Amino acid sequence: MDTLQSLYNDVDFSNKKFQTALFFIVFNPLYWNFGARLEYYTKLISTLCLGQKRVAVYVFSLTVFSLGLLRDELYRAALQEQKTSPLLDNALSKMLGAGAFTYGSALVLGSMYKLGIVGTYLGDHFGFLFDERIVSFPFNICDNPMYDGSTLCFLGTALFYGKPAGLFATALVYAMYNIVLLIEEPFTAMIYRNKKDWF
Repeated sequence: MDTLQSLYNDVDFSNKKFQTALFFIVFNPLYWNFGARLEYYTKLISTLCLGQKRVAVYVFSLTVFSLGLLRDELYRAALQEQKTSPLLDNALSKMLGAGAFTYGSALVLGSMYKLGIVGTYLGDHFGFLFDERIVSFPFNICDNPMYDGSTLCFLGTALFYGKPAGLFATALVYAMYNIVLLIEEPFTAMIYRNKKDWF
């Protein structure tokens, strides 16, 4: 308990960069889920792209990818201004951090390779559906390798640099991904159930 309190005390919640990073950690998954759902119901993005669904997916993907880069850069910059904890500033933390980041990156990149841009960025909401479920790596490791891998990258960065603020941010990332899965998974299942009647 004293260890947790010590780590918590090392987090500067008043830091503006940290606050901004936390905002985008919350905002980004809500943006891509509700943005894709807006497309599903209204075809707004496709309409703005002159009815070109594939172009619409790429435009949407670019916004999601750009927001992800912004979030990651804000996280990195925020951690530079946060206190390093003596509890985490050791070789073991660095080793665990490097391992978590490497494994997380493998999950993310493996997922993107198998899904492609359209599949990665909720192309099913635009009408691009897979014929069958992907079960090879990394989907044979976990159900949501993009989310799990991203969480591990946040954790790895926090551990490698010994930043308690990074551990807090990682917990928020994990919580947000689990919240959006409650929204995303049933909706995606509904899309596939109704695919014959949809487009």
